[in-house]
Order: sequence, then structure tokens, then C-alpha cells
Amino acid sequence: MKKLSLFLLFACLGMQAQETKKSYSFSLQQAIEHALQYNYAAKNSGLDIEAAKKKKWETTATGLPQINAGLDYQNNFVIQQSVIPGAFIPDSEEEFVTVPFGTKHSMVARSTLSQLIFDGSYIVALQASKTYLQYFESSKKKTDLEVREMIINSYGNVLLAEENISILEKNKATLEKTLFDTEQTFKNGLIEEENVEQLKITLSSINSSLNYTKRLKDISYNMLKINLGIELEEELSLTDKLENLTTSNLDMALTGSSFEVKNNIDYALSTNFVEQRTLEMKLEKSKFLPSLSANVNFGYNAFGDQFQFFTPNQRWLNYSNLGVSLNVPIFSSFGKTAKVQQAKIALEQAQTQLTETEQRLKLQYQNAKSDYEYSVEQYFSSKENLLLAERIERKQQVKFTEGLSTSFDFTDAQRQLYSAQQSYLQSMIDVVNKKAALEKAIGQTN
Repeated sequence: MKKLSLFLLFACLGMQAQETKKSYSFSLQQAIEHALQYNYAAKNSGLDIEAAKKKKWETTATGLPQINAGLDYQNNFVIQQSVIPGAFIPDSEEEFVTVPFGTKHSMVARSTLSQLIFDGSYIVALQASKTYLQYFESSKKKTDLEVREMIINSYGNVLLAEENISILEKNKATLEKTLFDTEQTFKNGLIEEENVEQLKITLSSINSSLNYTKRLKDISYNMLKINLGIELEEELSLTDKLENLTTSNLDMALTGSSFEVKNNIDYALSTNFVEQRTLEMKLEKSKFLPSLSANVNFGYNAFGDQFQFFTPNQRWLNYSNLGVSLNVPIFSSFGKTAKVQQAKIALEQAQTQLTETEQRLKLQYQNAKSDYEYSVEQYFSSKENLLLAERIERKQQVKFTEGLSTSFDFTDAQRQLYSAQQSYLQSMIDVVNKKAALEKAIGQTN
């Protein structure tokens, strides 16, 4: 009875575990939208923006009123003594007398209100905090573009593996039937055993490729799950088909659109870097300006030979003061000038890098455009070659069955067909991936 109860308990737990297991079904566009929200890199990039916003407020707060309060207690267990002339003490016959000054216990309750009135560094820091936030916003856009391309590539790899498995299984079934017929013909003594062996070699090669592709499919699915930000144990199915996806990505109008380098996110990041270096130079220059601040202090003092600060009889003496602080830099042995020159050099380097980035992005666009145009050409060429290879293979199969050609001729036709099939599949995935790369270079997100 106890064993039965334990079995039922584990069975219930197993059923609950299966119920909590999530299942996903995505088209390519749905996968992209999901990844932009749940991909690990995308989530961290969003958190970077939130942290930058807090950093911006931290910088702003340094120029706003600051209030601090404190409580200081001091126990003078040995009171410092001073020497005074004995004449000051009635009935004293000593020339000098030591007298303790102070009490054994003292306490101060204080509060300070401070306000920055003018500081050039603070003004520059406010500008820099905005640039700092813009940098992470641009980084988020770059991450989203990379995640989008990553999802397109990994989604396509899964579809490629599935299509490849489907073709290999079809080829296997066809070849197994041909092998069976050939074996029967061999048993009747009408053909040589070499024809059977040649087909077995081909079938073994197909089985090996099929097993490898199935393992590759599992790996591709897991890679897509990681990119989507979902658990590896969860179920995932894809609703798009490779051929339909390829057809929808045949958009030659994209190659005719003008390229605006300013729309590329890498150019925006480089521009932001120049702005940072400009502000750094302004910061060093601002250190030549004076700074002005003010503070107001309030407090109470209390003294006594007994610790009675929190009793009604304790006497507290209040104080308050207003202070203004002006700091005027006069001479730093040209140290500040050297820092300004260093910042100026760093700015020139950033401007040079911006120019380099602009030229590199133009070249990157040309390469992406050329690769996409070539992938489209290869797609149509591979499609035609596949049709030709299928006709040749069918003719050779008929000739081989009728004994008009050898197994070597038939095997060559099969290999040509298998190669054409793989080229066609690869051309389809290339169209999808190369278009994604071109859209990334242009800065297009949909």
C-alpha cells in the first residue's frame, strides 16, 4: 500500500511537471518579436538604458540642494588642562596653577544645507549624462538589429535542416526501392553483383547524411531556443516554410534604394563617441572657471560632567551660520592646459574614426548588396539546375532498370541530383540570410 501511494505521488508530480512545460509556435516575424523582448542580450541592453537613466539623475542631483544631519558625542575621560597664573585664583600661593577646561561629556546635534551655485564642470556633466544615455539607447538599437539577424539565421538553419531531412528521406525511399528491384534482378542472373554493391554504397552514404542532419536539426533547434530566450526543455515548432520564406525575401527593389550612412547604427555610435570626446574637452576647459557654493549650518551643543543629554534638565545651546565658498583657479603650472590638449587630441582621433566608420559602412553596404544580388541569381540558377538534374536522374534510372546503362552512370546521375538538391537548399537560405544582412546595413528593421 505504501509503495502504491509513493507511485501515485510521483506520478502526480510528473503530471504537474508536464503541465508546467511551455510550448511555443512561431512564424519568423513572431520569433523576431519574441526575441526582441526575451533574448538575453536584448534584456540586458534594456537594463543598461534603465541604469543610464539612473546615472543621469545621479549627475543632476549633485547640483541640487543637499541636506545632511549628524550627531557627535565625545567622552573626555581625561580632560585637557591649561596653565594660568596663580594670581587669577583667590588665595593661591602658586605662581602657576593648572586648571581643566571643559566637561567630561559633550554632544553636538547638527544639520547642513548646501547648494552648488555655479560650477562649469557640473554644466558639462549634465550634457555628458544626456550623451551617456543616448549611447546606451543606440546600443540597444544595435543589439536589436543583431538579435533580429541572429533569429533570421537560426530560424533558417532549422528550416534548412528540416527540408534537408525531408529530401534525404525521399531519396532514401526511392533508392531502397531501386536497390530491392536490382537485387531481384541480380538473383535472376540478369545483372552483375557490382550493380547491387554500387547502390548499397550510395544508400549507406544517404543514411549517414540523414543521421547527421537529424542531429544537426536538434542542435539548430536548441540554438534557436537560446536566441529566443526560452528554456531548452520547452517545446518549439515553426510555422513558416523555407520555400515560402525565400519567395517573400526576393525583393530586388531593396538593392535599388539609396544608402544613407547616417541611418546605420554604427555611424550613430561613432557620432556619439565624438560627442563624448567633445564634452571631455569642454570639461577640461571648464576647470579654468571659478566655482561658487553656499551652505547653511544649524546645530545644538550640550555639555556636562554627567551623561544627562536626554533628560529635561539638560541645557542645549543652539548655533547657526551661513557660508559662501568661492574657488578661483589661478595657476596650475600648465597642468590644466596639458589636459585640454590631450582632450583635443582624443577628439581629433574620434573624428578620424568617424570618417573611417563612414567609409567602412559604405563598403559594407556595397558588399551586402552584391552578396544579396548574387544569392538571388544563385537561387534561380540552382532551381533550374535541380530540374535538369531530376530529369537526368529519371532518364538514367529508366536506362539502368532496362539494362541500357551501368550502375556507375546511374550513380553519377544520383550524385549530381543530390548535389543539386543541396545547392538549391543552400541558395534558399542564402537569400534569406543575405537579405537580413543587407537590411542591417541599411538600418531597416522590418
